[in-house]
Amino acid sequence: MSTKNKILDAAESLFADKGFNGTSLREITSLAEVNLAAVNYHFGSKKELIKAVMSRYMNELSPNLQASLLVICQQDTKPTLHEVFSAFIEPLLSLNVFRENGTSNFLQLLGRGYTDSQGFLRWFLTTQYPEVITNFVTAVQRAYPELSAEDIFWRLHFTMGTVIFTMSSSDALMDIAKNDFEQDVDIADVIRKVIPFVASGVGAPLD
Repeated sequence: MSTKNKILDAAESLFADKGFNGTSLREITSLAEVNLAAVNYHFGSKKELIKAVMSRYMNELSPNLQASLLVICQQDTKPTLHEVFSAFIEPLLSLNVFRENGTSNFLQLLGRGYTDSQGFLRWFLTTQYPEVITNFVTAVQRAYPELSAEDIFWRLHFTMGTVIFTMSSSDALMDIAKNDFEQDVDIADVIRKVIPFVASGVGAPLD
């Protein structure tokens, strides 16, 4: 394994577990068994390392998600919001093929980007992968054309909050499902359970 990939793997594991703010470069270099100079050489800074960790996933996810959303945008019949949000399922689950536990790791990292107040990361994702957001908003507009741009902003903001909180707590939720309800739930089940909830929220009647 190259030094660069060793650093990325170590950073991904620690960021997902401890958060961006809670992980030091010293911890990353220790886990990767490299020196600080290697991090500076390959990435230059902790912020650039965070971007690189997320880009590794987004470069894999983005084309699949764009294609899935484009099908919704171009179909002849009006889509339902449940169909719009379901377009995320297969692209997200394909990350498990890309990397072991890729889906869960990516969603936890995405959640960390919000709960750790990493504004630069949100800006980076929206500017580097704008087609995903554009296709998603277009699909929502097709499903619920009565929503104004302001309505969509607020409803998708609340949706993001729900998804981020759910996914950042996914391990705990799976443990609760096992201990309290004797259900074996994986990350795919969690994704499928949250979709009807967020679809109903975005599709709530206008006042």
